[in-house]
Amino acid sequence: MKIRPYQALDLDQVIALWFACDLSIAANDPRKDIERKLAVNPELFLVGKFEGEVVASAMAGYEGHRGWINYLAVAPGHRRKSYGRLMMAAAEKLLAELGCPKINLQVRSSNAAVLAFYESIGYATDDVVSMGKRLHTD
Repeated sequence: MKIRPYQALDLDQVIALWFACDLSIAANDPRKDIERKLAVNPELFLVGKFEGEVVASAMAGYEGHRGWINYLAVAPGHRRKSYGRLMMAAAEKLLAELGCPKINLQVRSSNAAVLAFYESIGYATDDVVSMGKRLHTD
């Protein structure tokens, strides 16, 4: 798998990947999420390609205080090949180069497999409550 920054030609494959991984929900329009990301640190939006196909993604962000990882995805047919670890390592490296001291991420509490994956690469549950407020419904 080759990891590189997202390119416009990846759009349809990335969206299909997110749906295949159950990452897209009704409240999140993947096209709009991608447009928003491309407006802020687009170099932190990574894709993993294997034989011309997007098989992994990771969308990282950093606002000067904490880094974030969103949309980590590995195609179901390409799991158990360390692609998730490789995507996270690439995102962590980019964030570290920006001076990021800590990375946060959110996982649905019902997703035990993903929680176990993050624990296996050194992430731990913080004693915090994640809260949110939608500013736009589009």
